[in-house]
Amino acid sequence: MSCRLRPDLEFFNGLGGFAADGREYVTILGEGQWTPAPWINVIANPSFGFQVSESGSGYTWSLNSRENQLTPWSNDPVSDPPGETILRAGRRQWRAVGSDGAADPRGGLALYAPDTARATAASSTRHTGSRSTSCSSCHSRDPIKISRLTIENRSGRSRRLSVTAYVEWVLGVSRSASAPFVVTEIDTETGAMLARNAWNSEFAGRVAFADLGGRQTAWTGDRTEFLGRNGTLDHPASLERGDRLSGKVGAGLDPCAALQTTVELRAGGRAEIVFFLGEAATTEEARALVARYRGGRP
Repeated sequence: MSCRLRPDLEFFNGLGGFAADGREYVTILGEGQWTPAPWINVIANPSFGFQVSESGSGYTWSLNSRENQLTPWSNDPVSDPPGETILRAGRRQWRAVGSDGAADPRGGLALYAPDTARATAASSTRHTGSRSTSCSSCHSRDPIKISRLTIENRSGRSRRLSVTAYVEWVLGVSRSASAPFVVTEIDTETGAMLARNAWNSEFAGRVAFADLGGRQTAWTGDRTEFLGRNGTLDHPASLERGDRLSGKVGAGLDPCAALQTTVELRAGGRAEIVFFLGEAATTEEARALVARYRGGRP
């Protein structure tokens, strides 16, 4: 998808229209604008995939979209809550800039287009002094979701930002049922976060993984630490306080993966952050996938 601002669209209805000879659908949302109901698309290969809506919400699954959700599925047609997102913060001012390939439309212009030929979803959004472009894709065979976030600094001065990739682990049918049994760890070889649910019936031996392209310098597997008690992604406590993530992982937590890195951007500069989310049959296979995609060898 070409993330041009306000492209010429066919059959434009005030919120969206078709582009690329009908192969893409583009939604343009200004501040405070929403579609009447979530616009949902599915991007998948035969055994792995994810769902994405125009607001950036969605979820990811492996092998079985009901029985083995990696992140939460929501059937809420009003609030459309996300279970995955990417957040950018600077000087304790934070913003959701990507989730399942779509940028937060509340901050400006958002372009969203599922390209069925390439199994991708992309978006672009403008904020004061910057532009963020995100794109998520699913490989035709491998059980991995690749999300790329590009940030351009148009402020005329250097900036230092933190980028946090966040997912809520399910590893089962529902988060409320499976959360007490999810165990997380940081892999000693790759530094990726691994997650397992030994009580997930026929999927008990599988290993989910989350990785910020190997760039993570801080992390937590505890959702309560990241969001705060009774917190939400509208007001993540750790970002609002400017806290450094503790590195807590293991059993008995409110399970999530929050992986954080710092980005230095000179005036006029740009940076790309890559986030991998997937699941494999064994730890060795998960490590191999992470290493291969970090090396750009899909």
